[in-house]
Amino acid sequence: MGALCTVLLTSCISSSAPGQASLNNTLAPTEVPRIASLTDGVWLKGDLHVHSRHSKESTNNPVEKIIAFSKSVGMDYLCITDHDNHVNGDVAHHTWADPEFKSDSVLLLYGAEWTTTRGHGNPFSAKPYDHQRLYDVRDQRDVVIGEVKKELGIHLSANHPSGKDHFGYSYDMLESIEVWNSVLWSKNANAIMIWDDMLSSGRKLTGRGGSDAHHGTPDTPDKATENSRQAKANYVGTPTTWVYAKDRTSQAVVDALTNGRVCISANPYAPRVEFYADIDQDGNADMMMGDNTKSTGKPVKFHIQLTGNTVSEVSYTVNVVKNGNKFGTFQATGKTPTVEFTDTPETLGRTYYRIVVEGPPTAYPQVPESMTLSENMVGLSNPIYFNFDPNF
Repeated sequence: MGALCTVLLTSCISSSAPGQASLNNTLAPTEVPRIASLTDGVWLKGDLHVHSRHSKESTNNPVEKIIAFSKSVGMDYLCITDHDNHVNGDVAHHTWADPEFKSDSVLLLYGAEWTTTRGHGNPFSAKPYDHQRLYDVRDQRDVVIGEVKKELGIHLSANHPSGKDHFGYSYDMLESIEVWNSVLWSKNANAIMIWDDMLSSGRKLTGRGGSDAHHGTPDTPDKATENSRQAKANYVGTPTTWVYAKDRTSQAVVDALTNGRVCISANPYAPRVEFYADIDQDGNADMMMGDNTKSTGKPVKFHIQLTGNTVSEVSYTVNVVKNGNKFGTFQATGKTPTVEFTDTPETLGRTYYRIVVEGPPTAYPQVPESMTLSENMVGLSNPIYFNFDPNF
């Protein structure tokens, strides 16, 4: 992990967020799952929240066109998440049964937007599941919904958790949360706050993105609608969610999403944020984002790098967030901008670190107006965890 731009920081700042109670030994994990390989895997990128013509408010967006576009911009996987209430939950005989729902290169996940009076969520699955059952219990108590979700064997994620269609169910039945919804980065501040609240309370929830794109480009001018121009600003890949999967399969994508080996970039061409930790400081990474281990009480060296289309001779701002608070801000330049810092996680209490990167926008020619709306956001990582109870 050679660094072109390296910043070393050793901190004695307390890792406890304001108001966060210190944890005792009884809450520290006694057994942490074995950390998966950092080299035996593949980075895959995709979009986890897209609407086709099967959503009533969506226009000029047939399934075939969405998949073809995804392939053209290099997407590895895709989940088309049409609303379920307009078909009374019968998703298995709607989007998934569309003859266009197929691809020889893009991995297609099974999902639908669980659309309820208490908010919206996305189930993700590598195979068809009985969405009708989830739809039918939408007004039941959370404990009932949680049991059905468990029986279905699906990954459940909160969509746009703050705002108009906020997620009003228990976060305890979720594996992930949509922290970056659509191209408009500025509207996600409250979602990030909720994410940090959940992380600080011990919930190891994966942060993921989703374009929530509803409108495609009309084939001819006469088929345009008042919303057609949205396709130039917000479409597949704004933002893009990257997963470090064990292999190139739909199940591996879902597993990586559940395990938190995930980062988000502003679009498919923007740099990927990679975040690692060297526990024994021997020069080799032992952990990456999503991983959890028990703190040794000794300093840990952290490594951040931007991989992909970086802008040469321009500085990227790398913000480190520790337990919901700003920990440090660094500048990184070069072909592979890199930052390193050192800190000592709490021995008894929980500690997590995550990364936010700002800088020059990356061109997305197929969605040309997205660059301005994403402002200076480049990408963000999921956390690296210490002392998070795996049985929480």
